[in-house]
Amino acid sequence: MSDLPGIVITGISGRMGQMLAKTISASGKAQVVGAVERSGHDWVGQDLGAAMGGAETGVIVTDDPLEAFKNAQAVIDFTAPAATLEFAKFAAQARAVHVIGTTGFEPGQIAALEPASRHSVQIRAGNMSLGVNLLTKLAKTVAQALDADWDIEVVEAHHNRKVDAPSGTALMLGQAAADGRGISLEGNTESGRHGITGTRQPGAIGFSAIRGGDIVGEHDVIFAAAGERIVLRHIATDRVIFARGALKAALWGLDQKPGQYDMIDVLGL
Repeated sequence: MSDLPGIVITGISGRMGQMLAKTISASGKAQVVGAVERSGHDWVGQDLGAAMGGAETGVIVTDDPLEAFKNAQAVIDFTAPAATLEFAKFAAQARAVHVIGTTGFEPGQIAALEPASRHSVQIRAGNMSLGVNLLTKLAKTVAQALDADWDIEVVEAHHNRKVDAPSGTALMLGQAAADGRGISLEGNTESGRHGITGTRQPGAIGFSAIRGGDIVGEHDVIFAAAGERIVLRHIATDRVIFARGALKAALWGLDQKPGQYDMIDVLGL
């Protein structure tokens, strides 16, 4: 075993899980020391490399996160909110950096993550890419510069297997716009328009979601006023950008004190 930082990947059989395993292994900056899947999954008990269709790695996929986390310096987690809440507890016990790319949290679930962050570094973001986080900063800046005569709409597109809407990234962008405008996102949101909805609520931030095919991720923040529009756009064509960002976050977190952070902190933006 090398001296490189050890990372555990949760939800290893998913597309992001496998992408993370390949990205970390190829990076030369860290190593995969554990892989977690839900109980009953076919991969549990198999060598990770063999399960992925390659050479054996010596890492056995497990359904016991506590056992997997105990010798790791970091955990990268793109799963589901309920699972992430449990993983946060185990990461805190192991004092491991917990990088959270999971989306679809309810406000109460986000609040429930905080106790674990008193004992471990917790880095959570709706999107791990550099470009999206730059877009977030731009959205806030533009919203600060424009008055309420400008309507704000966030339009996002993803593959047909995504289960939550709006996406975590769309909500992150909407929150940035709300912060720039000096309003609360909650109570100032419009989404899911259908039928006779009446006119647009002045000052609200609208969300639209598109689902289809294998779209990795596309996000537009539209500022629209009478006679003109400003459109900020990010298009992801390969989910490896999220894996690279998550790895960067995990390595950055090794030098931080326990607490809650996001990609803006990681990237120094």
